[in-house]
Amino acid sequence: MRRDFTISIYKDLLDAFIRAGYSFQTYRDFIQSPKDKVIVLRHDVDDRKLHALQFAKIQRDLGIRGTYYFRVVKESYDPVMMREMESMGHEIGLHYEEMDLANGDKERAYEMFLGHLELFRSWVTVSTICMHGSPRSRYDNKDIWKENDYRTLGLIGEPYFDLDTSRVFYVTDTGMMWDGNRFSIRDRMNNAGFQKHYHATQEMISDIELGKFPLQCMMNFHPQRWHDNDLAWVQEKMTQTMKNVVKGTLKNLRSKI
Repeated sequence: MRRDFTISIYKDLLDAFIRAGYSFQTYRDFIQSPKDKVIVLRHDVDDRKLHALQFAKIQRDLGIRGTYYFRVVKESYDPVMMREMESMGHEIGLHYEEMDLANGDKERAYEMFLGHLELFRSWVTVSTICMHGSPRSRYDNKDIWKENDYRTLGLIGEPYFDLDTSRVFYVTDTGMMWDGNRFSIRDRMNNAGFQKHYHATQEMISDIELGKFPLQCMMNFHPQRWHDNDLAWVQEKMTQTMKNVVKGTLKNLRSKI
């Protein structure tokens, strides 16, 4: 049986979209002028940033552009890489987590956000942002916007606030599966307008080839989870399985509080 979440099946997925006539837009471009049959490739660069660069180069070679959200922590932040990826035509954004970093202090978190945004903008253009889920934290990074408005900072979108999931299908590779919402602490959106559910990448490829895949979709990738190397793939699968158990336990505990 063919393994899922490999670079080879990722390339097959992109090829299927291309053959089916889908366009690809960055999230910034989609907000400004959405196409009717389009895929928004979103990437949360949480760790192993070289994997994100690999994804960016694959897309560049296919004439595709995506959106990459980088964190400020050392595992992710790399201004030279960000600038290189932007030169390929990709969009770069801030994967913000200041509520977690500020231990829930909204005022301090906002001041930190302003500094991090300025830092990113000293290297690349930043038009959209996206929260980092921080599953082990008891703080929701989106709460920073309960008392502030990111639009006053020249930012035009944040997927968890601005993506209309009644029209745009949303899937994420949480836990190395496409239907891992039960394990996700905060990376969840309500696909109210769709009855579609996918577990494996090949299921999506089949629907794309049959013309049954939604016409507009945001796909959220965590590039560090995708491996062609057998050992790395097994290690990642074991890690994600353990994380799923932990996140499932946290969700149950928090639901009782």
